[in-house]
Amino acid sequence: MESTLKVKSFNSHITAHFVNKRVLSLVLLLMVGMVQEGRSSSVTSPHQFFPWMSLSPGIGSPHPWLRELKSEERGLCLIHLLLACANHVAVGSVENANISLEHISHLASPDGDTMQRIASYFTAALADRILKGWPGLHKALNPKQVSLISEEILVQRLFFELCPFLKLSYVITNEAIIEAMAGEKMVHIIDLNSFEPAQWINLLQTLSARPEGPPHLRITGIHEQKEVLEKMALRLTEEAEKLDIPFQFNPIVSKLENLDLENLRVKTGEALAVSSVLQLHALLATDDEVHKRNSPSGSNNPSSNHFQRVLRMNQNRHTLGEWLEKDLVNVYSSSPDSAFSPPSLSTSPKMGSFLNALRSLSPKLMVITEQESNHNGFTLMERVTKALNFYAALFDCLESTVSRASLERHKVEKMLFGEEIKNIIACEGTERKERHEKLEKWILRLELAGFGSIPLSYHGRLQANRLLQSYGYDGYKIKEENGCLFICWQDRPLFSVSAWRFRRYD
Repeated sequence: MESTLKVKSFNSHITAHFVNKRVLSLVLLLMVGMVQEGRSSSVTSPHQFFPWMSLSPGIGSPHPWLRELKSEERGLCLIHLLLACANHVAVGSVENANISLEHISHLASPDGDTMQRIASYFTAALADRILKGWPGLHKALNPKQVSLISEEILVQRLFFELCPFLKLSYVITNEAIIEAMAGEKMVHIIDLNSFEPAQWINLLQTLSARPEGPPHLRITGIHEQKEVLEKMALRLTEEAEKLDIPFQFNPIVSKLENLDLENLRVKTGEALAVSSVLQLHALLATDDEVHKRNSPSGSNNPSSNHFQRVLRMNQNRHTLGEWLEKDLVNVYSSSPDSAFSPPSLSTSPKMGSFLNALRSLSPKLMVITEQESNHNGFTLMERVTKALNFYAALFDCLESTVSRASLERHKVEKMLFGEEIKNIIACEGTERKERHEKLEKWILRLELAGFGSIPLSYHGRLQANRLLQSYGYDGYKIKEENGCLFICWQDRPLFSVSAWRFRRYD
């Protein structure tokens, strides 16, 4: 029953690409067998459903005509092979995973259609997860590189330009702030990820037109890069001076998990608002470290234990292949967070303490945007299937509006989506930052921390729909449910926006 539910959820978007009923029935059959981690890999062997597909490793494609498959046929093959490969990785069948990766390599392409591009990044993530079983080899092949903040900001801004999701989040957030701060003379906004001035420039312009006149506005911007905050301060100060709005920018150079709330300098008499756009989920990774320290086995390093097992290899295992097949299952048969992740919301100390600390500031408003998908599951197969569903929609958005040859599109897919996919699938513990969860879980967390929900207004939804119309964004929708808004591609919710306040204001 559980497997069937997972299949239905995953199929809801993927089937939009494969409308042939015979094809869909085959996909359903394949996925029922593959979403259960721990089953024998022979159950989902590729040649069981594709007998023409050789399972013997070799040089070049065993069937050159694979490249000539129609898009829907190729997409079906890729879905099957990706799920089969993920299942092999999950149970530690590395040799079969390698065979699946080889077949996928003949069909996937970062420059092809939607499914080819998705497959390219998912296979890279699965291969990286396998390679992490050999830390020395993984580090040698993936040397640490200095991340250029300019590149990170560039790809975020390309995402802002190519897709309307961030624009919509900013419009909805700003409208909620305007409504909540009506009549306030001193307004303080805390931006938990201050890198894009467009949101606050729009707010400044709206505040300047207030009938009662603009308030004194202070924005506290949080970012781990000083130069990003300096550029934000310069741009926003220039705009405020042009509009004759009393304005201050308070920069805080810090990662969110290391934030000292005393540096926020909230003053008596200020009406406080907090804006969090795609930030809170990363704090769940910090809770993993807490649970590892508190766990009886928490002091043991899985990678170190793994290496020690290599040193103690039984002499009768003569080949690397034999060891991989027999022992790597201990590393991947269950996702490490099944042991260390919090079993309930009440045992997420870092997230709980952070939300409680925000609540202690008595915010009049807090607006939260998060990915509307569960990529924080305990098992690898659960994360793979959920991520396939979610990122298929994101890749499809770009496919519908941006040329396949676009360099900007390629950068967003590789440097943003591709890195997120790799983090979800290949990483564990505190390294796995992309712990997206659905709104229903955030509601429970926030209520537990003492926040009360504020329904987002009809006017905010209207403003968001006007933005979609003005930019000519076809296929995007805004849905309302219980006072929260969902930003959708077609009928698939991709991001949620919800508003909250300190319960004193209820």
